[in-house]
Amino acid sequence: MLTIDCKDVEPIKNELLVYVADQVAAIPTLKHQQFTLSALDDDEIIDTAEVISAIKEYLDSIDEGRNFAVISNNNVINITSISGRVIERSVNESQHEMFSCTHCGFVTQYQVELNTHMRIHYI
Repeated sequence: MLTIDCKDVEPIKNELLVYVADQVAAIPTLKHQQFTLSALDDDEIIDTAEVISAIKEYLDSIDEGRNFAVISNNNVINITSISGRVIERSVNESQHEMFSCTHCGFVTQYQVELNTHMRIHYI
């Protein structure tokens, strides 16, 4: 399991999580100012270099790649501002709160959808 620290890029954390999890085929879990990626299979290991590459691709796609360093330390990847400037977005620009399934990592922006999804784990 890898932890990605997003305190300097908090407003784009949700979009970043979806993009990176999609690129490396991992199960994401949202946390406060960070997210984690778990392998789909317990025997697999998530390639840290692949995750770093996906994060850099996403930052480049929003024209922020030159402002942030992506640094790996064991199982933690930090996205750190080079200049000390953090990404800020107004409420209209950023997505609203995201909800994550604790069982499988399913992510949605709707609490009702998450509640419906959670029921499948108890059938």
